[in-house]
Amino acid sequence: MASYTISMDDQPSEADIHLLIRNLVSYNDTQAEKENWQRLAIFIRDDQGEMSGGLYGYTHWGWLFISHLWVAQALRGQGYGTELVARAEHEAARRGCRQAYLDTYDFQALGFYQKRGYEVFGLLEGFPTGHRRYFLQKRGLRLPDAQGAI
Repeated sequence: MASYTISMDDQPSEADIHLLIRNLVSYNDTQAEKENWQRLAIFIRDDQGEMSGGLYGYTHWGWLFISHLWVAQALRGQGYGTELVARAEHEAARRGCRQAYLDTYDFQALGFYQKRGYEVFGLLEGFPTGHRRYFLQKRGLRLPDAQGAI
């Protein structure tokens, strides 16, 4: 009979991380539809190609996950964040997604997302200390019709 050890590794190899994830995904594929995970990235760049903002996330199992959204301070309040989210939702809908989720902090963009139809479904108090981390979702992503209306 085999014996096993459990060890902590503060600097795991990329190969070990990939093997761990690959094995979990293989198991998931036996329990649900194939994951169909696909990255989604949209950037704002100036005339010199320097990044001034962007959105990064992925689509997976019919959902869009917005992992990161950032707009340079000088561009905030001009609609760039709204446009990034709208484009991500549109692309997600094109990929067959009908829902989206994300998380944000009380010192970030809770109101911004709520104005765009995202609703809180979870909350972590004291993460980080003295703050709150919110988990939000939006249902009903759709492609625009022929006239451009959603």
